[in-house]
Amino acid sequence: MIPVRCFTCGKVISSSWEEFKRRTEKGEEPAAVLDDLGLTRYCCRRMLLSHVELVDKFAPYQ
Repeated sequence: MIPVRCFTCGKVISSSWEEFKRRTEKGEEPAAVLDDLGLTRYCCRRMLLSHVELVDKFAPYQ
């Protein structure tokens, strides 16, 4: 699960996750997608770029 807000500046970023994921899976450049979504601060950009869906990895062990 993506955090609701950026850990550094507090900007809401969770609303951008689904579109970012969808567009990058289609092959768009991540930097261009982040620019289109209005995420210009490097702290917010790193939140989306470095996010890993751990829920899918841990689900089989429940």
